[in-house]
Amino acid sequence: MNIPVWVWWSTVLVTVTFLLVDVVIIGRRPHEPSMKEVSRHLAFFIGCAVAFGLGVWYFAGAQYGGEFFAGWLTEYSLSVDNLFIFIIIMSKFAVPRQYQQTALMIGIVLALLMRGIFIAVGAAAIANFSWIFYLFGAFLVYTAIHLAKEGQESEDEFEENRLIRFVERRFPATKEYHGVKLVVVENGKRLITPMLIVMLALGTTDLLFALDSIPAIYGLTSEPYLVFTANVFALMGLRQLYFLIGGLLKRLVYLSYGLALLLAFIGVKLILEALHLNELPFINGGEHVTWAPEIPIWLSLTIIIGILTITAAASLIKTGGKSAQALKEQAAEERAADEQPSDSEPGARESQGAQGADEAEEAGSRPRGPAD
Repeated sequence: MNIPVWVWWSTVLVTVTFLLVDVVIIGRRPHEPSMKEVSRHLAFFIGCAVAFGLGVWYFAGAQYGGEFFAGWLTEYSLSVDNLFIFIIIMSKFAVPRQYQQTALMIGIVLALLMRGIFIAVGAAAIANFSWIFYLFGAFLVYTAIHLAKEGQESEDEFEENRLIRFVERRFPATKEYHGVKLVVVENGKRLITPMLIVMLALGTTDLLFALDSIPAIYGLTSEPYLVFTANVFALMGLRQLYFLIGGLLKRLVYLSYGLALLLAFIGVKLILEALHLNELPFINGGEHVTWAPEIPIWLSLTIIIGILTITAAASLIKTGGKSAQALKEQAAEERAADEQPSDSEPGARESQGAQGADEAEEAGSRPRGPAD
């Protein structure tokens, strides 16, 4: 797939334009988006992703079109898993709901920048070292086993990583939020606000998630352009998805197991591809392993859709006994908890920071793999 330079720059320019428009609009009017607003925006981003994939299918062929859709669906499903931790972070730092959209937006911008670096490094590694697929595949299989063992319990945990603890210890912070400001001046002293810490938490957490999501998508396509665009479309709708189904994510009780199966499949696919392209002298004398099968993209796409569909259906059947009214009551309770002025009470931020420092012994904890 030969992508002209102007197509790359056009794609980056359109992405930056969308992000700037979002940042300006949200920055001028911080608010909790309505259901109608997030539904409309989410439908727009999903529609754009589908249209882009069909365009790739038409101009570059079914192979690359299938690779984009497989990568996008995989990244989107892994992004949904991110939302569990995002919700916990918002709750832990008592972020007012009208400011959550801004925090998520900045977190997504940071995630795109960091994933762009990961994508470039991954593309360079794959181009020069075919054996890198062995490492990617083994890491994904290990991550899948780790995730399957932890199951749903891992979704309820968040530990502040070392960067967050360092910032809390070394930089004086205000006890309350000052809108979406990151730094304020009080009594002649420059102080950081809790919003800055929240954005760092979101950004570094998503960086850890990229450790398995980037290898996973490289198991479906080796085209950096498709890897980049799939990540862009998966992240662009993440903010809207947070507000649309945030309270209902707890119903996806089998999501961890579904994602574990998905990552295991891609890991095995990567190992088989590494065997097929083998150049390591201690494996088959440095020759290609001819018996290693190649899994076509149509089969990968079918398996991915099947895993996600079964996972969602089984989760909804499992939690089917919970009535819609009960879900509404739960959402109302979460909203009431968010609106409590816990962030402005004297000593609230100090107690939160101390608790996080006492509990966290490793670098940021993550639900999808061994990021410690």
